[in-house]
Parts: sequence; C-alpha cells; structure tokens
Amino acid sequence: MQVSRIDLDGTGSPMGLVGKILKAEPNLTIPVPIEELAHQLDIAEIRELSADGFEGGLITDDARSSGIILVNRAARRGRRRFTIGHELGHFLMTTHKPPAGGFQCSRADMRRWTGKEEGAAARMEVEANEFSGLILMPPPLWRKEMGKFRDPELSQIITLAGLFDVSKEAAARTYAQYHNEPVALVVVKDGTIDRIYRDIGRFPRLGVRPGTPVPVGSLLFRAAKQLDHPSIISEARAEIWLESDWGKPLPGLYEQVFFQQNGFALIMLWAELVDEEESDGWEDKTSKQRLRERQAKWADRR
Repeated sequence: MQVSRIDLDGTGSPMGLVGKILKAEPNLTIPVPIEELAHQLDIAEIRELSADGFEGGLITDDARSSGIILVNRAARRGRRRFTIGHELGHFLMTTHKPPAGGFQCSRADMRRWTGKEEGAAARMEVEANEFSGLILMPPPLWRKEMGKFRDPELSQIITLAGLFDVSKEAAARTYAQYHNEPVALVVVKDGTIDRIYRDIGRFPRLGVRPGTPVPVGSLLFRAAKQLDHPSIISEARAEIWLESDWGKPLPGLYEQVFFQQNGFALIMLWAELVDEEESDGWEDKTSKQRLRERQAKWADRR
C-alpha cells in the first residue's frame, strides 16, 4: 500500500477521507484489507479487548502520531472488521476529540446512524460508522459488483456480504442505500422490528417503526422457516407496511424473508416502480402477474 496520512490532508468527513484513500490506492482490492490499511495509516497495533459492554476502543496521544485499536475478542469476523474501520475513523478524523481514557465504543455506538440532536459524542459515533461502512464497501467497488445483478433479491445481499467480508446486516444497509429499485431491509428479532434500512427519498413512507411487532399479514409468518435460505419473493399487502396518502393508491409491494439464527430474520420490501416501457396496460395487471413478467424478462437477459 502507498497511502499515507499526508494524502488525507484537507478533509475530515467520512466520504472525503474514503475518496482520498481510493485516489491514493486505485487498485484497492475487495475485501478491503482493513487491518493492513489501518497499519499503513499509523495504527501501531490492533489488540483484542475483553471488557464487557464494549465492541472497540482507540488509544492515541494528543498529537495522534500513532494509535492502538482495541477489538472485542468475542466478535465475529464481520463485526471485527467493522469495529476496526470504526476506530480507524475516529483516529483519522481530527475533529473527534476522545474523552479521558480514549474512545470506548459500545455495540449501541456501532449502531448509530443518526445523532444530529444528541450532541457531539453521538455525532462522532455516527461519523465513525459512516467511515467504516464506506471504507469496507467503497461505493465505486460496491456499485460495480451490485451492477452484475438484476432486480432485488436477498441472495444478492448474502453474496455481497461474503464478497466484501462484512456482516449481512452491514451489506443490507448499503444495499438499500445504493440499489436502483426502492427497497427497505427490515431487521427482525423474535417477531419484533429491530431496525429498518431504506433510502427515505425513494422508498414510500412506512407505517411500522422499530420496537413494534411485524405485521400479522407478513410473509414472516407464512414462509417455511428454512435457516440461511431466503424465501421466494411474494406479493405483499402494502396496507400493512406502508402509510397511505388520502386519495392516492398504495404502490405494489413485494416481500421476501431470510430466517437466521437466534430468532433473527431479515425482510426485504420492494416497492414497485413502473417505467415508461412497462406502463402500457400495466395498471390492468395484478401485482403477481407483473412480478412474473419481470422475472421472465430477467431470465431472458441472463
């Protein structure tokens, strides 16, 4: 690797830093060698951490001449890589002022993606998460790989998670952000919605929130519970998932479920967009007919 911290001068934002890293390392491979990159950028050591309640930490001096990253020894590989990226983000963003004793980041910190109204500490965690997601799944490389697929399907997330060596949830979050189609990924634990990832500018308003039960009419309660194997894509009842505007029909909606270990599941919701090529007679067909036509068209293109 050739990149150095000198190459990163002049920017302190997550996107700006990742952009400069990619410019200095145009042949960066995937999965991104995050530990090698951290050492290249003056992280002297990556140590395992056994303290309860913390996923990672950063120890550095006031001048940030070098740093030591701490990682939860019990973390799975995808989580470990994300934690290293998170702490590297703290180290590289000079506006991140550590508290006494250095950064000590909890699992809740690693899940922060909004924090504008919660103070400087929360904003630093949000930015460190943004940096980690961007450096582990660099947008140009992610778009290139995702462009090899057709319309949304949960097996694609599994493939991308393996390719970029990240957790399925991290891949799902990025997938929802960058897919051309409006999709939402709902993380479920024991039948309750835990987190939702979507592009709020493109995906319709949801009528469900984290902390509420999955709607009874969901495919979650009808699909065969095959662990680590996505269900088929099925027509969904849009009214149980989406908020409606007075006088406006709800869009078509499709649903797919991926059951995981320990009561977790991932639900993909795909809102139907109709382009000009498909609009002729489209409204006279059922959602199921339209889905079959889409799938037949994808098969013809393979």
